Amino acid sequence: MDKRCSISTFVIILSVLRPWSDVLPYELRVDPDAIGIASTDFGKIVHPPKPAAVLYPSSVNDIATLVKFSYNLSSPFSIAPRGRGHSLRGQAMAPHGVVVEMTSLNNYSHGSRIMVSQNPISGWYADVGGEQLWIDVLQATLKHGLAPVSWTDYLYLTVGGTLSNAGISGETFHRGPQISNVLEMDVITGKGEVVTCSKDTNSQLFFAVLGGLGQFGIITRARIPLEPAPKRAKWIQLLYDDFSAFSRDQEHLISINNGLDYLEGSILMQNSPSSNWRSSFPLFDYPRISSLISKYGIIYCIEAVKYYDEFTSHTVDEEIQELLKGLNFLPGFMFTKNVSLVEFLNRVRSGELTLRAQGLWDVPHPWLNLFVPKSRISDFNIGVFRNILTKLNQTIGPLLVYPMNQNKWDDRTSAVIPDEDIFYTVGLLHSSGIDDWEAFENQNKEILQFCYKAGIKIKLYLHGYKTKEDWMNHFGPTKWKIFKEMKALFDPKLILSPGLLVFVPGSVTRMTWRVSLCSRQNLVWTQRA
Repeated sequence: MDKRCSISTFVIILSVLRPWSDVLPYELRVDPDAIGIASTDFGKIVHPPKPAAVLYPSSVNDIATLVKFSYNLSSPFSIAPRGRGHSLRGQAMAPHGVVVEMTSLNNYSHGSRIMVSQNPISGWYADVGGEQLWIDVLQATLKHGLAPVSWTDYLYLTVGGTLSNAGISGETFHRGPQISNVLEMDVITGKGEVVTCSKDTNSQLFFAVLGGLGQFGIITRARIPLEPAPKRAKWIQLLYDDFSAFSRDQEHLISINNGLDYLEGSILMQNSPSSNWRSSFPLFDYPRISSLISKYGIIYCIEAVKYYDEFTSHTVDEEIQELLKGLNFLPGFMFTKNVSLVEFLNRVRSGELTLRAQGLWDVPHPWLNLFVPKSRISDFNIGVFRNILTKLNQTIGPLLVYPMNQNKWDDRTSAVIPDEDIFYTVGLLHSSGIDDWEAFENQNKEILQFCYKAGIKIKLYLHGYKTKEDWMNHFGPTKWKIFKEMKALFDPKLILSPGLLVFVPGSVTRMTWRVSLCSRQNLVWTQRA
């Protein structure tokens, strides 16, 4: 039996028992394979009820038709777009509803979903399907000698997925997050309407969707500004044994105009093996770096990059020397590499492939990502890095900590950050076995409790809350009011992306699929309250 079942072969029975005359032109799958894939995500921490079906669209109109169909029901079912399923807490899940496999659009696009163009006013840009991976955007734009300016550390994520959160990495301090680098979008609202929006046209939807956790619409196209692409990257690592010097030097580096192109910080600890170090060092230096970690317990690492091309290759070393002047890293512990732009931007991929080969990629990821105000980052270091993280007798994952400038974020978007000019992103990127992830989750709870008791006003990133009150505290009174208003305006029936539990309807419609006969022509869609 063919596992794909065209919706036109379904008999649709509504709760009012009247026939539905519309023929919906797209494919749905209800087989265990499709349901199984759509029932999990990269985090593998939350396990809500499975979706009833999975949509494999051949066009944007297929998705809009599905959303409009649900919206027109007296008791609509939930719908969630899924790109790479790289969410951590269920953002791409739709319990008892329909998950939309966005990457299916690739099968019908014939390469037309990444288009590079030029505008006399705004310059070069790429119109990119929301289902496209950033690595493919990079490769397509480089053919024109161009590239986007803001990235995530891992490029095998979809454009729509990162724009629904923020999209951050070491470029964010001077380029802003990816949500600050979008010119225009096409969005399917919770009413099934396809709307083109920008800062000047349908701006309410534009800013709501950016960082909006999928609550207001499904991004089907984004217009990304491009600039001439550099050719290579000077990649530098600096080691510190003192957190004050480490954080002070990071803050100094991000304050320099026309300085570095990328800056991130990480932490090396005794229970963090070299395979989990975010920075890669020369193999022959591993023993003395490990000795340094044994001596001090914790070592801090600044990772800095300056891009260059054939026109600046003769000055880049001098520029870097000037930028690093006066920094207080440990003498003899500066490491430099010279790599291509693609090799640098795609640096996480090699680690992924290694973990996949070892069977260590598709495992639980009890990550904790936070934004911490600059004024309290020293307290966070003492309470978390030097206390809580040292108590767990388990191998820990990469640990990131680096600063960003608030003025590079647009407050009109739905993203939430601390109310200070400089704040730090902290990423505790743990992986675990199938049965021992709860130890990391308990540690995460201890960290959050420490911040609460210490009065450190953190903001969670890529993380979910379990109650309405928690979400209200996360957004704050003003932003929560706007968030609710935008939900009422663009998804009034609470159809989209229910997995994060931002809005919980009074009654959840459950969609069940019953195969009455073993043929494609005899599948019945039954709606129950």
